[in-house]
Amino acid sequence: MNTKTLAYILKRIGLAILTIWVVITVTFFVMHAVPGGPFMSEKAISEEAQAALEAKYGLDKPLFQQYLTYLKDIVTKFDFGPSLKQRGRDVLDIIGDGMKTSAKLGVFAAAIALVTGVVFGAVAALRRNKFIDRVIMVVTTAFVSMPSFIMGTFLLILFAVTWAILPANGATAAGLILPVFTLSLSPMANITRLTRSSMLDVLGQDYIRTAKAKGVSGPKIIFGHALKNALIPVITYFGPMLAYIVTGSLVVEQIFAVPGIGRAYVTSITNRDYPLIMGTTIILAILIVVMNLLSDIMYKIVDPRITLE
Repeated sequence: MNTKTLAYILKRIGLAILTIWVVITVTFFVMHAVPGGPFMSEKAISEEAQAALEAKYGLDKPLFQQYLTYLKDIVTKFDFGPSLKQRGRDVLDIIGDGMKTSAKLGVFAAAIALVTGVVFGAVAALRRNKFIDRVIMVVTTAFVSMPSFIMGTFLLILFAVTWAILPANGATAAGLILPVFTLSLSPMANITRLTRSSMLDVLGQDYIRTAKAKGVSGPKIIFGHALKNALIPVITYFGPMLAYIVTGSLVVEQIFAVPGIGRAYVTSITNRDYPLIMGTTIILAILIVVMNLLSDIMYKIVDPRITLE
């Protein structure tokens, strides 16, 4: 690793830390600015009981003091504190339990999206303006345009209700099949379109024509030169996409009752569970920032001509 690359990575890490701090700060003050509080929904709670709960969790202290304490706990101990609603459980434990399911859901969906997207995109580029190219473009356009809650509901009605082939609840292994495909369709369509447009651009380059003139075989041109260089825009998209999918789609997890991090996040917002909202938001931000950094580094591996500055 040369000096420029190392300096670039260190600069990106510094920007990542700054980004995460901004996310923590904005989320903290915005959540505390919302009228009401985490204990307002408690049934028949007295003012004395509410004051006692606020004192127990430090919510009676000045807002800026709460912020400094929270920030210190994260930096020194990576501790997001206890959940205000799920009594006796720490935020990290809740996030960890949700991540076990969301990670499986996301990794499978991302793998399906990547493999099928690259294959369909390459086929569409190599068969440009032919029937199979038009079919792939129409289908991918439909998948990109259709919101995930529409696609998820359609698959749920078709496979779980009408045909009764798959379970509707995502709490079991078989129940993850429908949410996996629901999450993979839109990214697959985007990767297909990115691969097709990038591959068409690469196939028109001078070095491809030179390789053909020298008698290089078609498969070697496609897999050794064209496809490799065409994957650079896909890598740009894949990093943030993987972070988004792994954390779990909020809507998809709600539709299929998947006990993942997305479902816990929605519940925490509804219940005004400040520590769980903060912890989940920070974890999501870290994943997205890390995936963006890894994407930039992968540029250099795929194409050594790219310089990181």
